[in-house]
Amino acid sequence: MWKIATLVWIVLGATLAGCGLMVVVSVPSLNDQGMKLIPYAAAAGFIVAIPLSVWVASKMTTITGRGT
Repeated sequence: MWKIATLVWIVLGATLAGCGLMVVVSVPSLNDQGMKLIPYAAAAGFIVAIPLSVWVASKMTTITGRGT
């Protein structure tokens, strides 16, 4: 399950980090402080993706019948 969770985390973390970056860039009040907020938004996306990827991987392994 952890191999699947790692693969899901890579994809999901990049997606959530990109969404956070888009929020920082598209909101004018946040865009003024973009150089400070972009690293935080990217890190938050990857950190939030960790429990989500474990959850998705556990659901994938139970559905396919390869539960550990």
